[in-house]
Formats: sequence, structure tokens, C-alpha cells
Amino acid sequence: MRPVECENREYNRQVLVAFCSLYLPRILHLVVIDMPAVEPTRRPMQPEPRGHEYTWWKDRLYQAYVSTGQAASDRHAKSSFTLQQYPQFVALAREHLTIDRSARIVDLGCGHGALVFCLRAMGFSNVSGIDVSREQIDLGGQLGTSEITRDDIFHYLARQDATLDAALLLDVLEHMDKADVIDLLDLVWRALKPGGRLILHVPNAEGLFGMRVRYGDFTHETCFTPRSITQVLSVCRFSRVNVYEQPPLVHGLKSFVRNLLWRSLTLPLRLLLLAETGSARCVLSQNMVVVAHKQLAA
Repeated sequence: MRPVECENREYNRQVLVAFCSLYLPRILHLVVIDMPAVEPTRRPMQPEPRGHEYTWWKDRLYQAYVSTGQAASDRHAKSSFTLQQYPQFVALAREHLTIDRSARIVDLGCGHGALVFCLRAMGFSNVSGIDVSREQIDLGGQLGTSEITRDDIFHYLARQDATLDAALLLDVLEHMDKADVIDLLDLVWRALKPGGRLILHVPNAEGLFGMRVRYGDFTHETCFTPRSITQVLSVCRFSRVNVYEQPPLVHGLKSFVRNLLWRSLTLPLRLLLLAETGSARCVLSQNMVVVAHKQLAA
């Protein structure tokens, strides 16, 4: 090896050693010591045992359901319940709860208890509600509804055996994955008396704006069509399944105009479906009401 090359290599080695001695400790200090600590994911190490899959992130969202705007608004928190606030609940009861006023009715996932209040104000004397959100239950208590309690739906239903005349699941099934939907409906069927009914309100994937509801809440897991919800209910032993579209409810002049516009503007779409499939039967509202029954014992 030539002398010049040896000198160059020795010089490069000395420069590298000097650089490492001078700067490497500082670099390691910045990376290891001064780096901001990353907060660990706040997932419980030993989750509470439940009858279905425990989802820590959902519980976190549910406990802030009011403060994050997914539930009752501040308007409700500053007033008391009145039937005029909830014409949709009044219409629902009149159309689909044609049962004895003393029947045992439970609103599963009752929120802050508005439907429970409406049913009691309409003369149903044996109505209660449960919800997993502490914020919702507390708000209902502030508004004067004492018939609602905090509980897990699966745990509650596991304690019932043919004790309910009617079960209400309004805006609940979409929060569950498919396995939990099946498990829940099986438990509801078991909890209902023979001849009892289940009333559902779910987002409609067949609807024009159904995806607004499906993805309007981070806790939503699924969506339904009239055909798929009928399929699921039939597998879970329910009978006489009926699906109802929800056009704007008429309870004043403005809602009358909205209803008229809805029926007029959806007509071409129904005709288009008729041209493609030979049938104009469809549900175009973003939500739908479903009523199913537990068959009477033979």
C-alpha cells in the first residue's frame, strides 16, 4: 500500500473517532433523555367481565355521550320533558304499542329517558328504561325521570325470562357488531312473554341518506336494510316482522310541507327502481322502524 493512502486512512479514522467522542453522547442524550414521553394507551389490563365483547373505547365514548353532543342537547338540560318535544315518540306509541296500558315495557338503551317519560304521560304505568351511560341517566334524573337506571343491556336481559310484554331498542343495534346483534336479539326473545313485541329503530342502508346515520356516531358498527333486519330477526325466532319507512312526521305546517316534498321528490326514485326490478317496494328514509313478535305458545 502506498504511503499516501495509509496516511489518508489514518486521518479518516482519527476524524471519525473524534466525531464520535464529541457528538455521539450529545445525540444519545437528546434522543433517549429529552424525547417527550409517549402516553400509553389507556386500555384496562383486566377488563370487567361481560356477557359480550368488552370494548374499552366504546365505554369511554358512552360516558361522554351528552358532553360530546351525541345525546340530549343543552336545550333539554335546561328544561323539563313535555310531550310536544317528542312528537315522533307519541306517534310511535300510537301506531305500534297498541297494548294494555299496564303492560310491562322496557326501553333498552333509553338514553336520558325521553321515551319513558312520553309513554308514562300517555298512560302506560309499567314502563322503565336502562342505559349504560352515566351522563344520560344523570340528565334524565335532572329532568325528573326516575324510572331509568344504569345497567348493561346484556346483563339486564340475562336476568329476565318471559317477563316483558314489549321491548324497545331505538338506535341501539347499530352500536353492536354482528355477533352481539344476534346474541342480543336472542336474549330479547327469551325475555319477552309469548305474544310480546320488539320495536326497533335502526339506520337504513337502503335509504337515501342512511350513511349519515351509519357514520354519524363513532360507536356505530353496522347498518341494516329491510331485508337484512328481517333475516336476522327470523333467525332469532321472531315472527310477523314488519318494516316501516319514516317520512317526515306531520305535526305542523312546516312538517306538512316537508312531508309533501318528501313524497313528491322520492317518487321518481321509486319509479326508477320499478323500471330496474319490476317492484317499487323500498324504504328510502334514513332510519326505519321495525316491529317483530314472539309467537304465542302452541
